Amino acid sequence: MRIYPAIDIRGGKCVRLLRGDFSQETVFSEAPEEMAAKWQSEGADFLHLVDLDGAKAGEPKNLDTIKKILASVNCQTEFGGGVRTMRDIEKVLGLGVTRVILGSAAVRNPSLVEKACLRFGNRIVVGIDAKDGIVAIDGWGVSGDIQASLLAKKMHEAGVETIIYTDISRDGTLDGVNVEATARLARESGAKVVASGGVKSLADIEALLPHEAEGVEGVIVGKSIYMGTLDLKAAIHTAEQKG
Repeated sequence: MRIYPAIDIRGGKCVRLLRGDFSQETVFSEAPEEMAAKWQSEGADFLHLVDLDGAKAGEPKNLDTIKKILASVNCQTEFGGGVRTMRDIEKVLGLGVTRVILGSAAVRNPSLVEKACLRFGNRIVVGIDAKDGIVAIDGWGVSGDIQASLLAKKMHEAGVETIIYTDISRDGTLDGVNVEATARLARESGAKVVASGGVKSLADIEALLPHEAEGVEGVIVGKSIYMGTLDLKAAIHTAEQKG
């Protein structure tokens, strides 16, 4: 199982939000590229990069910061936040990002996802962020009016291999990852699923491991590694030993 350290960017800074609430922000670094280098030095081989400004604006806003991150590491990266058009996808991949995450576009423009998958294959990932099983879009400020499980199935049928599933109610809370909902999404969609939201400690990593055979292929860790409730090296070691 793969561990993905998250670097959420707002105004060029590395931050964390509570349940996606922009008014509840904690700044962890003025230089996200330094955090990227730190996580890579601790064993990360794939970073999860999110442009929070872009998610809200509907177009990427922190690409200069992404360039700095890419220049500071040589591991794989995925980027999401405001990617809504083929031009956006081309621009982000052109920077050297390994794969692009489509979120709101999966709800509003599913044909784009299908076209992107045909062109870029597994470099296209869909992010499904949900609260009480219902998808939220536009930086989590708007309901997508569709069940997460149904959207996941549609996206897999459209050619998406990997889905990132975030339980919004747990994001940034350290209340524990939603193992049951994540595993169910993997079983019902047939896609590989990356868990996100609520991870606090090694117990969360260990709780997900038995579901790897069902398609839960990784987990995003954010606030836990910034606050120190989870040691990244230990998490990676546990995932590699038991995964």
